[in-house]
Amino acid sequence: MNKIWDFIAENPMAAVVAGGEIGFWVAIVAGLVARYLLKLKRTSVVLLLLTPVIDLVVLVATVIDLRNGATANFVHGLAAVYLGFSVVFGHSMIKWADVRFAHRFAGGPPPPPKPMGRAKLRAEWRDWFKCAMACGLASGVLLLLIFMVGDTEQVAPLWDWLPRMGVVTAIWFATGPLWQELSKNDDRVKEGAGR
Repeated sequence: MNKIWDFIAENPMAAVVAGGEIGFWVAIVAGLVARYLLKLKRTSVVLLLLTPVIDLVVLVATVIDLRNGATANFVHGLAAVYLGFSVVFGHSMIKWADVRFAHRFAGGPPPPPKPMGRAKLRAEWRDWFKCAMACGLASGVLLLLIFMVGDTEQVAPLWDWLPRMGVVTAIWFATGPLWQELSKNDDRVKEGAGR
């Protein structure tokens, strides 16, 4: 446990990123509790609208930390990646949680079954395009941070994140749409067996 506290003391941005992720999910759960259990529609909307504000706070904290002379490290890059994925996938994560929460606590319809066959392939392509957008947004934020700070030595570790975004996109492609395309015959057999 001391190692965690030492890491946070040496990298206060780690606490900001972790706090952002925790805050993101707390805002979602609080918003859904307000909507379905407490019947406070306006309050739930406000709580759910906090999720992009949390993303903005993480970004601003990152900029302030770097502008105040902090040497960029892994955590500063992670903040940009967190922002990219949170912005692109945030709405679908909220929707996913909303359907399950409504079903469990408010008598809503059950979540849709997992797609199979061509629907699964379309879903994999959609998610991969979202991944590519998230990586593109994260890369844009990284470049913005690099050029805002301007000191080549100070931001050198941020450059390392750009090829990582390409690797993430390639791995997602291989394990998502490509894998689904190659295994679609298996899905057709499963679909036929379910009838």
